[in-house]
Amino acid sequence: MLKLFKIVAILEGISYLVLFANMLLIKPNNLDLYHNLLFPIGMTHGILFIGYVLLAIFLKESQKWTLPVFGLILLASLLPFGTFYIEHKYLKNA
Repeated sequence: MLKLFKIVAILEGISYLVLFANMLLIKPNNLDLYHNLLFPIGMTHGILFIGYVLLAIFLKESQKWTLPVFGLILLASLLPFGTFYIEHKYLKNA
């Protein structure tokens, strides 16, 4: 399950950055393309975000994460590049 969490963490981070790119780069130039991409990118990111949080909750006990580490892992899902840091620091052996 740790391997799955690592994959979801990377994909969630990528989807977060793609969502930002859609908002910042495409919206000002092409509103039609922005609206056509917003739903699939947003839905994908939402599903990956929920999966990340649920997998973190399931893995908390088996990985023996302390409360501060668990809080950091959850906080990382809200920050750009945060999940990449978690993957590098806590999941590199998965």
